[in-house]
Amino acid sequence: MGESIRTPQQKRSIDKKNRIIEAGYELFARDGYFNTNTAQIAKHAGVSTGIVYGYFRDKRDILLEVLSIYVDKAFTPIMEIFDNLKTPLDFESLLSTIIDSTIEIHRNNASIHEALHSLTSSDEAVGNKFLELEKDMTINIVDTLKAVGYAPDDLYERVHLAMEMIQSYAHECVYDLHDYIDYDKMRTSIIKVLLSLFTD
Repeated sequence: MGESIRTPQQKRSIDKKNRIIEAGYELFARDGYFNTNTAQIAKHAGVSTGIVYGYFRDKRDILLEVLSIYVDKAFTPIMEIFDNLKTPLDFESLLSTIIDSTIEIHRNNASIHEALHSLTSSDEAVGNKFLELEKDMTINIVDTLKAVGYAPDDLYERVHLAMEMIQSYAHECVYDLHDYIDYDKMRTSIIKVLLSLFTD
């Protein structure tokens, strides 16, 4: 079937391919990757199974397209915060904004996030894509901070550690929801720790 894979050129064909990807996104989010098959994606997209195989080798090809869309949804809002960075740096305000945005990203994409993250240990391409996202975000944030004059020797390490803490807190707020945790107090503690990283 690989020889029949084509890249759509006409608008109608591009729209069909995009509908297939969107259908995959919705079904993987709703039912999970392993509980979704190509025929279901075709039906949800309003095309024949043959049309799906005209653009994709298999369901995993659709998964990789879905993953790229998710990565963009996760990456773009955070980088937009840094695109609008003002000097002098107000780290408390910056960190608070990043925390809010990270939680919102997780809430808005909770189902697809869980579906994709469940594949990171079993699918090397998925795992590598998440590692690549983490690396790209770290490098972009470091470059932006350096451009406005904030450049300690261990900036990569500080940014990476901050990202890990913020991601962990977002997971707590959106997925874990322990009844013994006061998340407002946790947020205050996290900001205090993060400020100590960036205001020494």
